[in-house]
Amino acid sequence: MKALTIGSRRAAVKDVPLPNVAEGFALIRMIASGICSTDLQLLAGYYNFKGIPGHEFVGIVEGPPSSKWKGKRVVGEINLACRQCAMCRKGLGRHCFNRTVLGIVNHPGSHAEFLTLPEENLREVPAEISDQEAVFVEPLAAACEILEQVPVGLGTKAAVLGPGKLGRLIVQVLKDAGAEVATLGRKDRADPQAFDLVVEATGVPEGITRAIELVRPRGTIVWKSTFHGPVKFDSAPLVVNEITVVGSRCGRFERALDLLRRRRVEVASLLAKEFPLAEGVKALKTAAKPGMLKVVLRP
Repeated sequence: MKALTIGSRRAAVKDVPLPNVAEGFALIRMIASGICSTDLQLLAGYYNFKGIPGHEFVGIVEGPPSSKWKGKRVVGEINLACRQCAMCRKGLGRHCFNRTVLGIVNHPGSHAEFLTLPEENLREVPAEISDQEAVFVEPLAAACEILEQVPVGLGTKAAVLGPGKLGRLIVQVLKDAGAEVATLGRKDRADPQAFDLVVEATGVPEGITRAIELVRPRGTIVWKSTFHGPVKFDSAPLVVNEITVVGSRCGRFERALDLLRRRRVEVASLLAKEFPLAEGVKALKTAAKPGMLKVVLRP
């Protein structure tokens, strides 16, 4: 099959073997896969990654022949849990001590013609959701994760730093939960210590410094950005102002699928460009341009 691969900070489209389908796994033919900031960080050296990246996808289950999922259009949770460790026993497979992660940690990703995932990771895409919308389920679930981690409701004064793809999804999720939300880019001004909740989704190391400036005493910062390399900031205000900092990663897909099905969020405007998989290297370069929204690969 064709696949977009990353290694030694270089990308290429190559012919690679079809993945083996282990017991309990499904073989999924890609319809579309989305390029995200994590893919770009992997290309820059994050996790010393080598292999097939990609974890935002929609596809059709092609096998095994006996699978109850065969022929269904699906998305998939990206964490492959061991189901045996202490975190798994608590129902926190996303934090399994032995997990692999689709397209990120030791499991080939979605920027290919086929991938495999455990059947328990699959979620069927309702007919009301288009292929283009389904590509956004994974990042939308990451936005929804905030609601599981911190209280958000009517009267919550929130700021989202970073008006990019993830930031725009977070804004919609917070508004749907009842919060008053300000979207702040680099040049947007706001009063210091003005927000109960600040979500850092800038994708740049400087974002956390600004989040600390904007959150009120005893407020909460949700930190979404990941980077290749360390981040430096003054931690004293966190202590003096008793700020809660919450790292936030991926979330459950059910809430994201429900929001899309009920038209509570809008994602079509976030789709910028589509490329055939054969032009995957060009697609990565396009996705890395400042201000670029979602770039999608179609095998």
